[in-house]
Amino acid sequence: MAILSAICALPAAAQMRAFTGATVIDGNGGKPIANGVVLIEGRTIKAVGPAARVPIPKEAERIDVSGRYIVPGLMDANVHLVPWPSWTYIEFLARYENNFQGIAAEAAQIALKHGFTTVFDSMGPAIPEMAVRDRINRGEMEGARMFVAGDIVGFRAVFTTPESIASASKAFQARINAQFELNGGPDIAWMTPSQVHDEMVKYVAKGVDFVKYGATGDDPPVNSAVGQEAVLRFTPAQQRAMVESVHAAGKIIQTHQTSAEALRIVVESGVDMAQHCAHTGRSRIAEETIQLMIQRKFYCGTQWSLLNDQQLQQVRENRFPGSDQDNGKDGIDYGVENAVRLIKAGVPELLSTDAGTIDPDVAKDFGPDGGPGGLGGHASLIGEAEFLDMQAMQQRGMTPMTILQAATRNIAAAYHKLDAFGTLEPGKLADLIVVDADPLADIQNLKKLSLVVKEGRTIDTASLPLEPILTSEEARNPGAVRVK
Repeated sequence: MAILSAICALPAAAQMRAFTGATVIDGNGGKPIANGVVLIEGRTIKAVGPAARVPIPKEAERIDVSGRYIVPGLMDANVHLVPWPSWTYIEFLARYENNFQGIAAEAAQIALKHGFTTVFDSMGPAIPEMAVRDRINRGEMEGARMFVAGDIVGFRAVFTTPESIASASKAFQARINAQFELNGGPDIAWMTPSQVHDEMVKYVAKGVDFVKYGATGDDPPVNSAVGQEAVLRFTPAQQRAMVESVHAAGKIIQTHQTSAEALRIVVESGVDMAQHCAHTGRSRIAEETIQLMIQRKFYCGTQWSLLNDQQLQQVRENRFPGSDQDNGKDGIDYGVENAVRLIKAGVPELLSTDAGTIDPDVAKDFGPDGGPGGLGGHASLIGEAEFLDMQAMQQRGMTPMTILQAATRNIAAAYHKLDAFGTLEPGKLADLIVVDADPLADIQNLKKLSLVVKEGRTIDTASLPLEPILTSEEARNPGAVRVK
């Protein structure tokens, strides 16, 4: 980190800076550039290439990063900066109702601290998160670049069980739900396709960057809080209406779904991408669906957990059922087989984690490994979860290069932002990280950060987060009364 202390105070404005001597991995999948140069002018990249081919103006500031590796700034395609499951607890909501902005800002700064220059928040309170997004974009606040969807359209944001509803006044519930849902709550599922179209026109006009809707619920048939995992929440006609209205506004649309049949309908409806595609539970993704994904350039979020020894052996031996004959049977889960098939077929995968911070009191209810799916544990902590997902990708057969692309280029392409960032190319925003060891030899080397650069400016990562809340010492170790 000695490089950082030498140059972190340098202003980015119109200044030319040349990062020299490193191996440059530009994110496009080609051969790394030995003894490369990345020349930055102000906020954007001016040139990338071998030292012999990139002239460096004499007025440019030279930063020698010899022996290191330069890659594009990392991204996470699916975060929750106001963290789930923390906001299922009434105490969390009551304590931070007036400071969701601070919670989101803290998480965005932790992401940037770990080299994630861009994050996409697909489920959270839209109003405060858009406010933080705008402050970061105006340069008023440090943090990863944020793109915000608000809550999952069709979901009740917070108060979903009789117990939670009984725990709070109707006025409090209304205030909280309004911050999350805008006009995209569960009532929309009762509407005609035409009405759904009109509501989504209103929704995107409120300032969200993209839309995520719940094609299915997320729960088993008994005691379902947000809808059953194998039951469609919206008809195919309603889903097509959503897609048409969101695309007409120039935005992308993605889904939450938990069955193979729901995934098929999602792809056929013209959706751009889906989170956790492989997680279809007791139903195997049809080969026809995978081929349609490839044809339509459909992107898949991962949210993969680490495999146990038995699963690792299954992957090594490619020993899977190989058919859908066991669909619906108790104890069957096609998730690992689905993931391996998607990778082998060439469906582009995205680093996506559900990551955020967590309220320390809530974390004590789960333990270090978290609850179902690792949520609430290390597998959902922003800045840690991403590297666990990378390890899980490698276990399922992805190479370090394809994992790096899943964390950079693929995400930018999926969100239609590749013209602005995602690879190291002239004209794009100067988002990059410098690491001390080769990530193509070991993808975990991405954790060995020397520098984080966002829009041409070197980030003082040691100072982040600037105003800790959930990661503060007071929150972690309160006295008799917790005050933060």
